[in-house]
Amino acid sequence: MAPPLGNDVHTSGPGHRRSRRSVLAGFSALGALGALGAAGCTRVAVASGRNGGDLLDRLRAQGVVRLGIAGEIPFGYIDTDGQLTGEAPELAKVIFKRLGVDRVQPVPTEFGSLIPGLNSQQFDVVAAGMYVNPERCEQVIFADPDYQMLDSFIVRKGNPKGLHSYKDVVAKKAKFATGTGYAEIQYAVEAGYEESDILIVPDQVAGLNAVEAGRVDVFAGTALTTREVVKKSAKAEATKPFEPLVKGEPHVDGGAFAFRPTETGLRDAFNAELRKLKKSGELLRILRPFGFTEAEMTDLTAKELCGG
Repeated sequence: MAPPLGNDVHTSGPGHRRSRRSVLAGFSALGALGALGAAGCTRVAVASGRNGGDLLDRLRAQGVVRLGIAGEIPFGYIDTDGQLTGEAPELAKVIFKRLGVDRVQPVPTEFGSLIPGLNSQQFDVVAAGMYVNPERCEQVIFADPDYQMLDSFIVRKGNPKGLHSYKDVVAKKAKFATGTGYAEIQYAVEAGYEESDILIVPDQVAGLNAVEAGRVDVFAGTALTTREVVKKSAKAEATKPFEPLVKGEPHVDGGAFAFRPTETGLRDAFNAELRKLKKSGELLRILRPFGFTEAEMTDLTAKELCGG
């Protein structure tokens, strides 16, 4: 989930590899589940905001927490068997179990709808690998990042235009696409690309399709999502991961769980368990089946990424 501007960078079992067909099937399952979830979902009561909110107590009483996901492999999605998985949901299962909440329930939505959906009580927490950035920090509060991530491009085989950075995209006047609400929009604009010229697509599968069909020269996303989605493509490849520039300086993103601003109590309890998982090494064990490595482990904090 490169995760996005105002809301944003993503397989189950060790060694699991998904073909493009299975990715598309997973999204079909996601759509079906989303329709059911929209029809049967009740909204939670607005938190009091006193003493950091009372949502954790209510979740313990209910025995279930609702996770906002955006169908991005490997961050949070529904697999071909209709099961919730991905790095964020699997981490959520472990942490919320430790917090006394036994079940997680997915609420699928588009990435750009995650923050609005969270703040309108459609689900309890965003579990979609969302990048932490100052714009989002004005709307939600974040746990500390559970991973760090670089960017990468999907390009046609052989990378005929030689696109390795956002500056390359601008200099070579490449047709550029990225996902709804993705942070990559901001990175491209900072490099000098006109925002009105960016093709916005729903997800990395649509981005791959656009590159393969020749509608765009490049799709930008996280290194993990681009690498995963091109595995079975005969026409496209992923570029080497790179650091985007923010205010002229190389930048590393961090993805984290997001909570409503009133729910500092739940956020702090979540962070306490996350720190234990990092210290013990269990966090990497949970995330490794989804393509994460030691290089993606991080000590970045939400405060740092929010600019505080």
